[in-house]
Formats: sequence, structure tokens, C-alpha cells
Amino acid sequence: MKWMIASDIHGSEYFCRQMLSAYERERADRLLLLGDILYHGPRNDLPKDYAPKKVIELLNARKRDIICVRGNCDTEVDQMVLDFPIMADYCVISEENRLIYATHGHYYNEQNPPPIQQGDILLYGHTHIPRYMECEGYICMNPGSVSIPKEGSWHGYMTLKKGIFVWKDLEGHEKMRHPQRELKCRGRFNELGKTDK
Repeated sequence: MKWMIASDIHGSEYFCRQMLSAYERERADRLLLLGDILYHGPRNDLPKDYAPKKVIELLNARKRDIICVRGNCDTEVDQMVLDFPIMADYCVISEENRLIYATHGHYYNEQNPPPIQQGDILLYGHTHIPRYMECEGYICMNPGSVSIPKEGSWHGYMTLKKGIFVWKDLEGHEKMRHPQRELKCRGRFNELGKTDK
């Protein structure tokens, strides 16, 4: 199974359309959204083409493909207009011999990890910064943001297939991957194969 993982659309019709085009191009089986779907939040500027009603329409058309967790900007009112569940704080995905604990990141993150086991993966959004980091016995990953990337990162998503995570921009250009074939990298990636610690 191939997953596409994205986070933090924040009501942008423009970037939601680009994300769904990438989903088609990737031929993924499921789209995992890590929250903050419709509202931009009080700390963010309005994203390009802010149109939550259009985002609702676009995502509802894909309701059978989407698994979603609740972000800090998602509310019960949002759930009333979306045709797929968004109110779970996390979901757990079995991948080979480990679990992936997917959440938004405003509660569970590397400073406050959930009760996961050695080798498991904590996958979260919220910070809008693509990330791979080895923590104490587990791995933290972040796909970045679809609509409001931060710290010089790209508008993007990640894919997961057969244990390989690949971060891409919305045009499909690979930015980083885990596991790396040659390098064991730690920290935040800015470009393919480059890190800052």
C-alpha cells in the first residue's frame, strides 16, 4: 500500500488542489491528513486563495480515500461539513514490524511523546517544517505544510511505500527520504541530503 501524508492545508483552495493533483500523480491508495484542514488560525496569515468552502467540496469528493486526525485549528463545526472523520486526536498505522503513531503535533510531539515502543514512528504536522529526527528509541517525522511552509521549507507532502518515506514539494520533486541509502542523517532537512542540526 502507498500512503500520501500531508498536513496544514489551512483552508487554501489553491494548495488543496495542488495536493490532490499530487495525490493523483502519486497513485497513492490513501491520503493521511494530519489536521488543520479549514481554518488558518490566529497565528497565520491567510494562505493563497483562502476558501474553506471550496476545500470542503474538494476533500468531500475524496472522502473514501482520506484518513484524518484533528489539528488544533479543527473543530466540531468543521466535522459537521466534512464527510470523513476528523475529530480523532491520533491514528495508529501498522507498517512492517513497527507502528506509526500519526497525530497533529500540538499535543503529542518529541517533547511530549505518546506511549510508543522502540523503533516506532511519531508522525505529526503542526510546525509546518519538514523533519526527520531520531529521538530516544523512536523516530519523529513531519511532512511540513501544504499551504503555509515555515523556516524556508517548501509547500509539500510525503509518501510512504514499503517502509520508505519520501518528502516532496507539490510539483513532485523529491526533497529528502528516509531511510537514506548512504548517509545516516539527523536533524531537520532543508534539501535532499543536507541537514541542519
